[in-house]
Amino acid sequence: MARYTDPVCKLCRREGKKLFLKGEKCYSPKCPVEKRPYAPGQHGKDRLKMTQYARQLRSKQTMKRTYGVLERQFRRYFAEAVKTKGVTGTMLIRKVESRLDNVVFRLGFAISRSHARQLVNHGHILVNGRRIDIPSYELRPGDEIELHEKIRSNADVKKAIESRTSGSVSPWLEVNYDLFKGKFVRMPDREELELPLDVQDIVELYSK
Repeated sequence: MARYTDPVCKLCRREGKKLFLKGEKCYSPKCPVEKRPYAPGQHGKDRLKMTQYARQLRSKQTMKRTYGVLERQFRRYFAEAVKTKGVTGTMLIRKVESRLDNVVFRLGFAISRSHARQLVNHGHILVNGRRIDIPSYELRPGDEIELHEKIRSNADVKKAIESRTSGSVSPWLEVNYDLFKGKFVRMPDREELELPLDVQDIVELYSK
């Protein structure tokens, strides 16, 4: 299966904003976006005119990179969103938000989405008591997510949980850190997500 293997900080620099792909590093002065707030490459410092197409493309790339989805899969999500009853942009958001790796991250069991994807790939996540090792597994309202006993003492998992206990999880989720369990209560509403992009740009880009 294809996956992105280059430095992820270059992705944030290219989009001109933090996508929080590296967990704790993104909040520190070591973050490359703080040190070099311009696009990577020879012409990274050049100011280019942002056309309508360029804006739409950057929105699409930002969303793909935020959720760790490649082009082929992202196009499939969009095609499914178009066929689903409701606003296409909202349906697209729900597709990526209901991914198992994203929910594991949102619950606070992982320091980043890539860490959550690793936990799922290695079989450390249970859904309704059944081990699931597919990061793109689509959750449904009512599904319960649990950390396997063998991974609960992991240093990175502990760090992730400790950093989240002082805050709150997304309103469409429930979590019990004492039991290492969470629940996907319902699908999120578009207004509840603070995404660094305009989803309508993506709809217009793919609708051409």
